[in-house]
Amino acid sequence: MDAQTAKSTDLELVHRFSTGEGRNARTTLLLLHGTGGDENDMVPLGESLLPGAAILSPRGAVRERGMPRFFARLSEGVFDLEDLALRTQQLIRFVHGAVAKYELDASRLIAVGFSNGANIAASVMLTGPSVFSHAVLFRAMVPFEPREPAKLDGTPVLLSSGEWDPIATPQQARRLQTLLAAAGAKPTLNFFDAGHELTRGDVSAAASWIAALIPPKPASARPA
Repeated sequence: MDAQTAKSTDLELVHRFSTGEGRNARTTLLLLHGTGGDENDMVPLGESLLPGAAILSPRGAVRERGMPRFFARLSEGVFDLEDLALRTQQLIRFVHGAVAKYELDASRLIAVGFSNGANIAASVMLTGPSVFSHAVLFRAMVPFEPREPAKLDGTPVLLSSGEWDPIATPQQARRLQTLLAAAGAKPTLNFFDAGHELTRGDVSAAASWIAALIPPKPASARPA
């Protein structure tokens, strides 16, 4: 991309930001990595999903045996719900701060998360109100069971799940779809012949889903 790439801690989370270019420049992909990733990990995926979009990619602030995560867990599949609640609010503050600092179009802010990153994005949505305009969740689980449904006002969500995933199981994916629908989102659930790893099918289907819902937005005309 032809503009700045920044790494900064002034928005609470270390992150990478790249401005967009071309017809997709006004759309921003919020990239949320899985356990052991960082702010660079998801960038190639983001660039393949929507070429030319702006990239906002934070690094999880929690460490598990030295590996970055967005929230703590007690064991595999057992989340630290107190830490999850705190880190969910941290990510919400980060997104609001980044929208203001980088002058992003909040109506075209797509969360793209994988595994732990998908789970924190799901937690943000189940906490409510809506922060993302759209979300693509690869291999997501139910982060917590809300006492009352959030108000997501029709937020489109793509759940991309593996039929043989031993971690984010099909049962988890279907339950998350139900919770998001109860909150007013519009979830689409796709299953692929895969485990926890991503496939070309995941990426291709997600790119097509984004393209159908986020038409290119022409740059504002400049005064003569």
